[in-house]
Amino acid sequence: MPIISEKQENQKQVLTLNDLEKRKVVEHNSLITSIAKMDKTPLKMFELAVSCIDTEKQLEDNTVYLSKRDLFAFFKVSDNDKHSRFKEAVEKMQKQAFFKIKEKKDKGFEFENIVPIPYVKWTDYNDEVLIRFSPEIIPYLVNLKKNFTQHALSDIAELNSKYSIILYRWLSMNYNQYEHYSVKGGRRADQVESYRNPTITVKELRLMTDTVNEYKKFPDFSIWVLDKSFEEINAHTSFNVTYDKIKKGRSIDRIAFHIEKKRKADDNSYKLEDKVYQEDKARQAETEDMLTVQALKSPYTKLLMEHFLLSYLDLTDTKILSGLQAHVYPLYDELKALRGLNGVKDHLSYVRAKQEDYSKKNICKYLKKAIEQYLPTVKRQD
Repeated sequence: MPIISEKQENQKQVLTLNDLEKRKVVEHNSLITSIAKMDKTPLKMFELAVSCIDTEKQLEDNTVYLSKRDLFAFFKVSDNDKHSRFKEAVEKMQKQAFFKIKEKKDKGFEFENIVPIPYVKWTDYNDEVLIRFSPEIIPYLVNLKKNFTQHALSDIAELNSKYSIILYRWLSMNYNQYEHYSVKGGRRADQVESYRNPTITVKELRLMTDTVNEYKKFPDFSIWVLDKSFEEINAHTSFNVTYDKIKKGRSIDRIAFHIEKKRKADDNSYKLEDKVYQEDKARQAETEDMLTVQALKSPYTKLLMEHFLLSYLDLTDTKILSGLQAHVYPLYDELKALRGLNGVKDHLSYVRAKQEDYSKKNICKYLKKAIEQYLPTVKRQD
């Protein structure tokens, strides 16, 4: 008896090595932020199976088909024991692997534990593997209209750590939103930038990476979950990622990530769509130039110079000036409305007196934090 029916033969989408570079994995964001209770092999197999879904067609019987030859190539398995290892990986995926999904609803949160692939079928005489998704996971994979993420299968193929795969998916979710709103608009400039520089609490990060009971000392967590993952991500994917540790008291409370997209003219897997990228860069440059001109004309720039918070060298830095105009001067306008221009001067005198050497490295960030901390006090007093 054949492994698939004639009807299924017409529906199947078998992965080939030639289109591996073109394959995309599309998933709902709730699946991206879920807890993947599985190790790297089942997680990569799931991502590979999802990449075979044609999002523009009906998924017949919740089923996709893989070639064993290409599956082994994807996992870079070439030894004589590969068939038994494949069997072990499938059995482990079905017995142990599931997603813990938390999704916000009208009345609160809804929790689901979903085994994503309960059925796999193959023969020892045929190259094809049938993979059937559970009905419960399908809403997170097909007919997605909003709140979904798309990332490259070729990036996932090179990652050999569960944590690097989980972090890569989450970073892709954020960077996708950055690219979308950079082009389509609908968000403030600082909101758009926050998608490229996302933050997450250590507690949330431990939940997502399933390390609540592992690497309990933060230095160990930093080395084995963060540093090792970004070593892989930076080496093998389209992202370059750095991160900062943000303290609350004496403890590390949050992690701020900084994502840059690689752009290599000689590597198709790392190219952005030229039109989108060029439009995005042109828009950013135009906005920066406009904000810089406005900042040079602003009375606040003169006040900062008078209080020695800006130097003449800073006036040649478009990033500093555009950042002040976009993020700091609107807050000075609020203070001016409450206390007048003298109120702004008094605030700057205080900031200058308290200024630390480290603030000079990012004066825009320092001034923004100072006024954000001061404004609520003024509003309460008034």
